[in-house]
Amino acid sequence: MSQVRLHLCTFLIEHPSFFSCFRSTILQQQFNRVGRVEHGSVALPGIIRSGSIGGPDTFNMGTMPTAQQQITTGQMHRGHMPPLSLAQQALMGTINSSMQAVQQAQADLGYVDNPPPLGRDLASRVWVQNKVDESKHEIHSQVDAITAGTASVVNLTAGEPTETDYTAVGCAITTISSNLTEMSKGVKLLAALMDDEVGSGHKLMGAARMLAGAVSDLLRSVEPAAAEPRQTVLTAAGSIGQASGDLLRHMGEGETDEKFQDTLMNLAKAVANAAAMLVLKAKNVAQVAEDTILQNRVIAAATQCALSTSQLVACTKVVSPTISSPVCQEQLVEAGKLVDRSVETCVKACRSASDDGELLKQVGAAAGVVSQALSDLLQHVRHYASCGEPIGRYDQATDTIMNVTENIFTSMGDAGEMVRQARVLAQATSDLVNAMRSDAEAEVDVDNSKKLLAAAKLLADATARMVEAAKGAAAYPENEDQQQRLREAAEGLRVATNAAAQNAIKKKLVNRLEIAAKQAAAAATQTIAAAQNAAASNKNTVSHQQLVHSCKAVADSIPQLVQGMRSSQAQPEELGAQLALIMASQSFLQPGSKMVASAKSAVPTVADQAAAMQLGQCAKNLATCLAELRTATQKAHEACGPLEIDSALKTVQTLKSELQDAKMSVIDAQLKPLPGETLEKCAQDLGSTSKAVGSSMAQLLTCAAQGNEHYTGVAARETAQALRTLAQAARGVAASTREPQAAAAMLDSAQYVMEGSAMLIHEAHQALVHPGDAESQQRLAQVAKAVSHSLNNCVNCLPGQKDVDMALRSIGEASKKLLVDILPPCKKAFQEAQTDLNHTAAELNHSAGEVVHSSRGTSGQLAAASGKFSQDFDEFLDAGIEMAGHTQSKDDQIQVIGNLKNISMASSKLLLAAKSLSVDPGAANAKNLLAVAARAVTESINQLITLCTQQAAGQKECDNALRELEAVRGLLDNPNEPVNELSYFDCIESVMENSKVLGESMAGISQHCKTGDVVASHTHDAISEAAQLMKEAVDDIMVTLNEAASEGGMVGGMVESIAEAMGRVDEGTPPEPEGSFVDYQTTMVKFSKAIAITAQEMMTKSVTCPEELGGLASQVTVDYGQLAHQGRLAAATAEPEEVGFQIKSRVQELGHGCIYLVQKAGALQLSPTDSFSKRELIECARAVTEKVSLVLSALQAGNKGTQACITAAGAVSGIIADLDTTIMFASAGTLNPENEESFADHRESILKTAKALVEDTKLLVAGAASSQEKLAQAAQSSAKTITQLTEVVKLGATSMGSEDPETQVVLINAVRDVAKALAELIGATKCAAGKPADDPSMYQLKGAAKVMVTNVTSLLKTVKAVEDEATRGTRALEATIECIKQELTVFHSKDAPDKSTTPEEFIRMTKGITMATAKAVAAGNSAQQEDVIATANLSRKAISDMLTACKQAAFHPEVSEELRSKALQYSSECTAGYINLLEQVLQVLQKPMPEQKQQLAAHSKHVAACVTELVQTAEAMKGSECVDPEDPTVIAEIELLGAAASIEAAAKKLEQLKPRAKPKQADETLDFEEQILEAAKSIAAATSALVKSASAAQRELVAQGKVGSNLANAVDDGQWSQGLISAARMVAAATSNLCEAANASVQGHASEEKLICSAKQVAASTAQLLVACKVKADQDSEAMRRLQVTQSLYLSAAGNAVKRASDNLVKAAQKAAFDKTEDDSVVVKTKFVGGIAQIIAAQEEMLRKERELEEARKKLAQIRQQQYKFLPTELREDEG
Repeated sequence: MSQVRLHLCTFLIEHPSFFSCFRSTILQQQFNRVGRVEHGSVALPGIIRSGSIGGPDTFNMGTMPTAQQQITTGQMHRGHMPPLSLAQQALMGTINSSMQAVQQAQADLGYVDNPPPLGRDLASRVWVQNKVDESKHEIHSQVDAITAGTASVVNLTAGEPTETDYTAVGCAITTISSNLTEMSKGVKLLAALMDDEVGSGHKLMGAARMLAGAVSDLLRSVEPAAAEPRQTVLTAAGSIGQASGDLLRHMGEGETDEKFQDTLMNLAKAVANAAAMLVLKAKNVAQVAEDTILQNRVIAAATQCALSTSQLVACTKVVSPTISSPVCQEQLVEAGKLVDRSVETCVKACRSASDDGELLKQVGAAAGVVSQALSDLLQHVRHYASCGEPIGRYDQATDTIMNVTENIFTSMGDAGEMVRQARVLAQATSDLVNAMRSDAEAEVDVDNSKKLLAAAKLLADATARMVEAAKGAAAYPENEDQQQRLREAAEGLRVATNAAAQNAIKKKLVNRLEIAAKQAAAAATQTIAAAQNAAASNKNTVSHQQLVHSCKAVADSIPQLVQGMRSSQAQPEELGAQLALIMASQSFLQPGSKMVASAKSAVPTVADQAAAMQLGQCAKNLATCLAELRTATQKAHEACGPLEIDSALKTVQTLKSELQDAKMSVIDAQLKPLPGETLEKCAQDLGSTSKAVGSSMAQLLTCAAQGNEHYTGVAARETAQALRTLAQAARGVAASTREPQAAAAMLDSAQYVMEGSAMLIHEAHQALVHPGDAESQQRLAQVAKAVSHSLNNCVNCLPGQKDVDMALRSIGEASKKLLVDILPPCKKAFQEAQTDLNHTAAELNHSAGEVVHSSRGTSGQLAAASGKFSQDFDEFLDAGIEMAGHTQSKDDQIQVIGNLKNISMASSKLLLAAKSLSVDPGAANAKNLLAVAARAVTESINQLITLCTQQAAGQKECDNALRELEAVRGLLDNPNEPVNELSYFDCIESVMENSKVLGESMAGISQHCKTGDVVASHTHDAISEAAQLMKEAVDDIMVTLNEAASEGGMVGGMVESIAEAMGRVDEGTPPEPEGSFVDYQTTMVKFSKAIAITAQEMMTKSVTCPEELGGLASQVTVDYGQLAHQGRLAAATAEPEEVGFQIKSRVQELGHGCIYLVQKAGALQLSPTDSFSKRELIECARAVTEKVSLVLSALQAGNKGTQACITAAGAVSGIIADLDTTIMFASAGTLNPENEESFADHRESILKTAKALVEDTKLLVAGAASSQEKLAQAAQSSAKTITQLTEVVKLGATSMGSEDPETQVVLINAVRDVAKALAELIGATKCAAGKPADDPSMYQLKGAAKVMVTNVTSLLKTVKAVEDEATRGTRALEATIECIKQELTVFHSKDAPDKSTTPEEFIRMTKGITMATAKAVAAGNSAQQEDVIATANLSRKAISDMLTACKQAAFHPEVSEELRSKALQYSSECTAGYINLLEQVLQVLQKPMPEQKQQLAAHSKHVAACVTELVQTAEAMKGSECVDPEDPTVIAEIELLGAAASIEAAAKKLEQLKPRAKPKQADETLDFEEQILEAAKSIAAATSALVKSASAAQRELVAQGKVGSNLANAVDDGQWSQGLISAARMVAAATSNLCEAANASVQGHASEEKLICSAKQVAASTAQLLVACKVKADQDSEAMRRLQVTQSLYLSAAGNAVKRASDNLVKAAQKAAFDKTEDDSVVVKTKFVGGIAQIIAAQEEMLRKERELEEARKKLAQIRQQQYKFLPTELREDEG
């Protein structure tokens, strides 16, 4: 192989044309070739070679045939290719989706769209030109991205497949496809707009199709499964480069400097030729190398050098058409770096292979030639990047002067440094003066020459003054006055430099801004394309919506930026164009920055890795471009600012010409709206802009009057910009209006505005020239008044405004009827007049609502509503005047007329407010004013009706209320519009207060209706129903508002609740206690720990998820309320009284801490990024935790022994949960030993520890009747001993190996029974402590002690029999029977379960009884010990699960007492029957007689009958509304894949926590934070693989028909699927929690204990997933084998991956905690009293930490006992 590669390199030497830029060929290693090794020579005759070692060779002379090209196509040997990796599979998915996008783009490019209908006026022509410019820019930037992405693909796929970054390749491909999609849209628009007389549009479409086809070829060539030759990839890439150049040329955007491109290709070819020479020299070294390994290394390095060089040539060809793009230049530079590295590697390999100085010298020289050629190439590119222009003669000197003067300013106080900088400054100014004098001598224009000489003299004089000042500072370094003079001289020199080189500096700054604007627009275009591509895989709706909104805002800003950039480039001397570019750049910065933030926040939520990488890279690039744009804009604005007034005046004059041109088009009936313009949009734009014009003009007047030139220029610029928008809107309104006269009137009024504005700007400029001139100020005011009048006339020309004015005039005319002294005579009877008044009032009120509604609609709707309102007002006025004629007195008549006048005034205000809102819907307070006006109309109508009507009591009030409701009901149709000045939280408080009043009022209405009108009793039911519905609606509002308040950071209600709970602790005499102090102590411990846990969670969420703090604060409030209630009772029952007082005070102190914590949570929700608020919350959370410990210490002071029992019980619960996890691992066959130990090595330790536990049990029982101190010691000792016992038993079970998992389970079950009995004993001891001997609790204690002794004895028997294959099955069965009897005893207790479950869950648990029964009968018939062991293990779990589910389902609140009794009865009978069955199996084992076996069937039938009764009872519990789940197998698979995605997202989150330089193992050599991250990453990776394998196993079961399609098994499948779903969810949630804990721990916001718990939870949930997968799986299936392989990787190959990673994590956390403890320094107090107090405090702290640890274990046990359930609400209840 080495000789083959050597001759390949020789071929390179002898055929330098191989590197031709137009026919480049790549040499690469071939992978997976089929064949066998054959020995022989591969040297070709007839080729002259250099001399070789070993003497001369003989050559045959002849001629070579002419060069031929041959292309062979076909399939590779796919059977010998390795399977695709996960990364390659992901790349295939990216390529497939990209191919679809490319195909769609090709289809879209098949036809040219019709151009939009446009007029021929100047605005239309400008619009077309702007659209063409925008399209060209976008297409150019997209083509740049396509070629850069292509070059990136070429570079990334150059190496071996195992070393390829497929995610980066996918990112590049995604960039190509997404930009091609967007490019196709732009090309179609541009083709439609281009002048198609010579077919340029069709040519452009054809070039775009060619590019799409080339991209399609590239995608096919890089498919990992295709394994195409490298030349295919390069050919496709070259085609993209060629097609890109053609496309750019067809749209007139091609690179104009062909000479530059030719030079670029020649330089690339020079690099290739130089590399060929280097390969030749390296071959010479390889020939003399004696070491084969070193020789092969030289050959490999030479080959790689050739490959990387040809790679550079190919990359150059690809990016050559778009070399002006920075991203393309970056790819070319990256390819050059690869060449440089390969050359360096080749030289190193040669030096290590040979000591021949001459040959090495030749290699070094050749390498130098390559490096020089490469340097020339890259320098050529950099030269082009700087626009190909040499640095100006003034530029460098000017930059130096500016920088050095800044240094002088900052060096004040350091005279030496100032003098050194002054020397540099003097040299720079000297160079600048000489350059200016030289230019003056060469200048032909005499005036310009004089200007240059004058500027040079000014600069020279300033330099001389600076030199003198520097000498003074040098002579007197301590003199501050000398330093100040030097500073002032430097500042004067800076000013002189600016004046001398102003034009050059300005040109440079504007050019820099143009480049920055172009790059920013291109980067924004790329980011938008990346955001659209990532939308499909973004699973976070909030972040997606934010990104969409920010992209839309940027997309609206890009056209102005492109137009400004193109105008500035086309008119380099035009100040207006430069100012337009500056304004567009300033406007672009804010939306651009928001899009960067939105994109960065969306990256972690994008599931597609390639799309996420593309979005992240684009956001990063855009941020860099925005930073440059911000700097360039600021500097350019400083240079161009003083001439803004002239530019604004010219802009306004241009707008006037455009409006005149548009009016000519109206006369010719040729004016048409621009695309996207509608009448309503333009009308709204004109209305809102008219106010902006007025505001900017007011600012202009103020600044001009003050003589402030800078701010006057800013105001003039803003005025011109607002007038531009106004002119565009006026033209749009005119073009959209069907009436020519109205259109002409609109344009005329807009022209008047432009004329007046031009005069105003001119007068403002004159006012600056003559500051303080009274006449000038007067003219300015007159012109401003005229402009304001013109603006009003322009707004009044809008459609709909005239109709409102007509309605106002109509109301005014009608209201004149109220001015007469004598009313006309009445024409109707009183009753008829009253009816008419009520009817017309309702109509007028309704019309007022329509006016309000139409003001937000179209102009036509407003016109119709206004006309209807004026008509209804006229009718109502007539009815009111008629009613006034029926009044009895003159005073009453005057009141009626006065009310009618009020209604007239309110109606006019309503129409004016509607008119104002329709003109500018976004105006501040306009909607509020309209709502106020509408309410005023309603109220004035109500006042008149009240005065004029006499009805039954309460009826007119109800009518008035109905009218008011009718008036405000429309506000709910637009909930996004503000109607008052209240803040969000003020609104919530207001609604909550009024809701209470509303509920009380409705109750009062209902009650008074029934008592007030007994006759109308038939309406009472309807009234009651309506009142009840209203009450429910109010309750719903209150619930919703409370949730919104907590989520939004409004915590006032929570603070009040906590304060009220604190007050109740001291409130009067407590109620009569129903329990003992121990009962209240236990409950208080539970809620105290819940508060501490929630506080810890709030510390974590304050960093990771502040929006969840509201719910946690609410939970703290609820828990504290319960704690305060229990604390009051505990204080009342505590002895002595001092303990009760201490408990109350500690509970109240905790309440204060909770209030502070809740308040800080609310503050942080309002400002999630406020670091100060975060620190305050963390401090408050820690304070709450400390105060919780004080509460617990107060409880302990009352009963130290019972407190120790509570702590010990929690510890034992945690042990039981750990044992349950271990049992699941053992059942799955994954409990493997890590060394060669045997069970005999652990037997004695088990026996010894078990006996010690018996002694502790005796002390515990005795402690109940002794002191609290002894009881505490006994409880602590028993907890410690049971911990040791479980550990040694687990080690013993592990040492037995996973080959016999059932025996492992038997042993672990035995110690679990002991632990469970100990927990019961500790609980009984706690209840019996301090009680007399005849108390019932003492009898319970004795019974618990007896069970404890029985279970320890059973454990000892099991330990002794576990290695005896003849008896261990019998022993296991005996232990199971005893366990089931104990379970049945617990089941018969009257205690209700902590939670309830569903009947479906109950039915599912009964299925386990059926399976266990069949297993038991089979074991009895076979009498095999293995079968009996399996039966024993299965039986105890099946019975335990059934009893638990039965009790939980029976005590469901919706289950009747009858069904509950039946369920409990049948469960007891079923359990008793099953015990009889197992005892019969035991008899068969002892006496295997046929008659004994025959009785097994009878017992099994009895059990089956009981199970049937149970199922029927459970079915009765369901009720009639139960609905079966649909297609559970599909749900299971979706949840599994969702869990895998969740785990992978969590793993990504871990990867982002810290850069990973190289693979690490999580061991003690790493820092604690590194150990956390590496161990957590290992766990995340293993769980992800496991869940995916579980998904595959589930799909295989569906394919095999074992689940899914069989209707008879639908329930079973659904139950199994739900189990699988729950297990997958638990794995995903546990892994996510682990990642969150790791993140918080690294950032210092979480404890090591939380990490330990999270790691253990992953192990436990994984074990449940393994068991769930094995329930129905075929053990011989391929998917199951993969799952087992994953288990092996997960639990064995990586050191039981989760177990080892968890252990590492635990060790790291514990070590960190230990180290932290060692580092803590303690200051011991020397005073006696202080020392005693210090000891007491330390002991208290120690006990508190111990209790916290035990409580955490208890919580873990509660969570794990849920098994396959993973419901967040249940977990919350368990925590609470």
